[in-house]
Amino acid sequence: MVGDSGPYASVGMKVLERAAGHASGPYVFDALDVEAVAVRTNNSVCGAFRGFGANQAQFATEGLLDRLAEKVGIDGWEMRFRNVVEPGRIWGPGQRMDEGSRGARECLDAVREPYREARADGKAVGVGLGIKNSGLGNGFLEIARAVVRFDEDGAVEVRHCWTEMGQGVHTVAAQVAATELDVRPESIRVIVDTTRELGAGQTTGSRGTLMGAGAIAAACEEAKRNDCRPGVDYEGEYRVDWTNHLDDDVDEPVIHSTFGFAAQLMICDPETGAVERVVAAHDVGRAINPMLCEGQIEGAVHMGLGYAISEQFPCDDEGRPTNMTLRSLDIIRPKDMPPVEVILVEAPQPRAPYGIKGVGEIGLVPTAGAVAAAYHELDGAWRTTLPLDPPQITS
Repeated sequence: MVGDSGPYASVGMKVLERAAGHASGPYVFDALDVEAVAVRTNNSVCGAFRGFGANQAQFATEGLLDRLAEKVGIDGWEMRFRNVVEPGRIWGPGQRMDEGSRGARECLDAVREPYREARADGKAVGVGLGIKNSGLGNGFLEIARAVVRFDEDGAVEVRHCWTEMGQGVHTVAAQVAATELDVRPESIRVIVDTTRELGAGQTTGSRGTLMGAGAIAAACEEAKRNDCRPGVDYEGEYRVDWTNHLDDDVDEPVIHSTFGFAAQLMICDPETGAVERVVAAHDVGRAINPMLCEGQIEGAVHMGLGYAISEQFPCDDEGRPTNMTLRSLDIIRPKDMPPVEVILVEAPQPRAPYGIKGVGEIGLVPTAGAVAAAYHELDGAWRTTLPLDPPQITS
């Protein structure tokens, strides 16, 4: 893999690191050899994007599986089902997968009937299956802290330092406190605390719900042990300190503490080639707030379809962008979005609070590969670049 990082390193190295680590997708390979290099160029500055390297890597991997499926005469769903990772199997960079990996097969199971029905109806259907870590992993010491405080009037303050950017972390914080303290949600005030050095790390990598819920639950436990006295700051901490550095000399390294999985179907109209329906089954470990979870997945499918079908940011020979307006980026408009059916799968993650895995990162990892497979059913052409060439349908 060669990654164009633009003129600055930025997060290029980490993107390629994740791409290499996720190159096998959610499958078991007997032989795997991956080299990933981030390079500086005079093209545009690059940064983080939902999926963070897993999208690019697994677009390739999913294409390989579909090509192999065609050669041996089975469909894409069956090829994935036969090779999907399971608990106890060695995955990718050498990690032995835990019980949380059951979610990969469960996502496939969830889309099996819609896949069969759409094909029986004469639709062109592509299936994609993805894996993406939550948290930072790779030996990073991850610590999140939160504070719970009780007022004399019975109100409860929950203080954390996560960035709320539309993902609903405040709502999750209130839900956890209401559950652990057995109080009404209306009595809880959630505050982003900039006065204490609580520490949480980055609001990236599906970490908000995972790390935040663990810290708030721990703070509530501390409060309950001390009778929830008013005017006292009860601090809780959740930490992940069991992943391995890339250079650790161990036979079975723990690359990441948590992984999310997703299976998506792209169902296309055989006459027009348009994606007319999406089925998205996502394993989130535990859906703390199902509505927020569904919103994350619907938004991710929108991103994924744009990434797969229309969006691009080309540069000229001097590295200058040629798309200079938001409109020219060809982001899919709301009126052009197909309906998205969301299926929430909950395969609990060991050692995670409430079994949480997170949903932010995994959302569009399988999308492009699924669209490419559906397009192949329409015109028989294999596609290797994004955005995908539209299908050439002949009457």
